[in-house]
Amino acid sequence: MEKEVNYIQKTSGLKKIDYFGYAMGDVASLLVFGLVNSILQIYYTDYLGLSLVSVMILFTVSRIWDACNDPLMGRIIDTTKCKPGSRYRRWLVLLSVPLAIATVLMFVDVRSLGQTGAFIFATITYILFCTLYTGTNIPYGSMAAVITSDEKERNTLSVFRSMGSTFGAFPAMALAGMWIVSNPDGTKTFKYNVLLIGVIIIAVLSIVGYFICYKFSKERIVTVPEKKKVKGYTFKTIKGLLSTKSFLVVSLAGMLFLAGQMYQQSYNQYLFTYVFDAPGLMSLPTIMQYLPVAIVMFFSNKLCKKFGRKEICAVGMLLAGLSFLSIAFLKVTNPYIYLGVCLVSGIGNSFIFLMVWALVNDAIDDYMVKSGRRDDGTAYSLFTFCRQIGQTVAAILVNAGLMSFNYDKDLIGNSPEMLESMYLQSCLIPAILFILIFVLLWFFYPLNKKRLQELQVEKEAVLEKIALENEENKEQEVVSE
Repeated sequence: MEKEVNYIQKTSGLKKIDYFGYAMGDVASLLVFGLVNSILQIYYTDYLGLSLVSVMILFTVSRIWDACNDPLMGRIIDTTKCKPGSRYRRWLVLLSVPLAIATVLMFVDVRSLGQTGAFIFATITYILFCTLYTGTNIPYGSMAAVITSDEKERNTLSVFRSMGSTFGAFPAMALAGMWIVSNPDGTKTFKYNVLLIGVIIIAVLSIVGYFICYKFSKERIVTVPEKKKVKGYTFKTIKGLLSTKSFLVVSLAGMLFLAGQMYQQSYNQYLFTYVFDAPGLMSLPTIMQYLPVAIVMFFSNKLCKKFGRKEICAVGMLLAGLSFLSIAFLKVTNPYIYLGVCLVSGIGNSFIFLMVWALVNDAIDDYMVKSGRRDDGTAYSLFTFCRQIGQTVAAILVNAGLMSFNYDKDLIGNSPEMLESMYLQSCLIPAILFILIFVLLWFFYPLNKKRLQELQVEKEAVLEKIALENEENKEQEVVSE
């Protein structure tokens, strides 16, 4: 693998167009990924008719592969030669159209192929989607570290990215509530044409979002690979990152947070369709989770400045966990009360949702200060690897939970035991995951407010040293020529 050197340009002074352009990248990503969160699980089981065991195997195998190809993509980004300022941005344009095509293919009706044929087709198309999504998401996420080195601007970038993901997820959530209709006799009708048209529109919009992100984003900390290869560099980088406590803890927290989010979004498809018998409200729990973001984002930077990123994120996750724990044993039958709890949980989730990318960049900076190297692509891909493991955990929990009470879509409406088990699982699993995140951040994440201020000074000193070394290298190259 090739070792990286870094050429530093202006790293602050971002304008509104910079934030808008960067946010559009996550709008594009969540447009297609939102379909996986909001629809794909119930599409596989209740429309294609795949068994729970098949779906769990499909998701587990696909997401393990997806997790493994994250570091691979990170090293490809870090070691591939490119023009200055295009190391990350170019992948958004190259892979956006293939990703959109893969998205549509996932929702092609293949029931005529039978159970085995449908399972094979679903597995191939989902793996293809995961691979292409990695190809855009890894460079997009890595790009934040090279847009600016200023702590406040990184906070704002993280907020705008989270805003982008919120807006990007809405179309899929709306579609989730439109394609399933509850009939007076209790049966459910699946409107496939509505689903397919919606998926195609969303896929096209994702292409537009990626191109806007490419147009208005600028890589200011530009990295280019050295010609000399260093044996074992990739392994050394991964080992160094995992040895950095801040990076390890935030990766575990990110894994659990995504597991909790995806578990809720997948499980709510069943909860509102069968327990509350209100499939039209299926998208509202996720909206309640995202809605507080629109308010919290306006004062999140001020709270971070006063109390610290770690501190407010940890307390927020405690609130989210306790809110679901409180209704686990109340057996709420009114869907609107459940939605109210989702709103309270969403307030707690908002802080880490808005700041998780800033926490990751802080941890990457911590690694850079300790190692003297910048490996942003590899670092971000390793963090994403952990998040992908979180997706795998969510898939296992959802399908194993349904199997635990022998879920059957034709019988569940007349089985109080099934309905009660489904309800309890929808509350207890998120509560446990969110409280675990609180413990990780509060007791083990080392970058508190005071340490973060020290890190900012150390980081600028290391960047200046790297820049001077690179200038000396360039001068030596000129002399040798």
